[in-house]
Amino acid sequence: MRYLTFALTKGRLAKKTMELLSEIGISCEEILDKDSRKLIFVNEELKLKFFLAKGPDVPTYVEYGAADIGVVGKDTILEEGRKVHEVCDLRFGKCRMCVCGPESAKELLKHRELIRVATKYPNIAKDYFYNKKHQTVEIIKLNGSIELAPLVGLSEVIVDIVETGSTLKENGLMVLEDVCPLSARMIVNPVSMRMENERIKELLTKLRTILQEG
Repeated sequence: MRYLTFALTKGRLAKKTMELLSEIGISCEEILDKDSRKLIFVNEELKLKFFLAKGPDVPTYVEYGAADIGVVGKDTILEEGRKVHEVCDLRFGKCRMCVCGPESAKELLKHRELIRVATKYPNIAKDYFYNKKHQTVEIIKLNGSIELAPLVGLSEVIVDIVETGSTLKENGLMVLEDVCPLSARMIVNPVSMRMENERIKELLTKLRTILQEG
């Protein structure tokens, strides 16, 4: 039997995923060892392998078959646009993608004016403004604190992930429009889905049962 390989997003999502998998009898002691220098963790008994990757890389590993299964935020799936099957909403890491800015920007959105939008997620922003709102905007990609952009006049609004909204409030910004809800999702390589159909199906059935009970 071949190994089934999981690519997990480093940090909180990986921790939560392992907690969830342990509820259906899948564990991997090595991955919990903070001092380990290993890159690939193995559960020999169940023929499973796990590795940790940066969020944006997870769909890439899954699309190219380097991992059969991945766990990553919905924001990353939408932004990366890889050819993967999204099979399960794991219901943790919940937040939402929003258009935010000062209250004065409300009118600009309402009248669909040509504005500048700063974001770490140019593809999500483009899809929202061009395809859903039919508003022409200039999208500026940033990597750091997006909230800074409207404060220094780089953009009128931002598109960013909102969890509590406290950072926005502290900087005099607010949620102006909701783009989409986000949470951790499980994705599967299309070929693995066919080849390992039984094993993946069994895993998903167990997961969905736990999630429904939860």
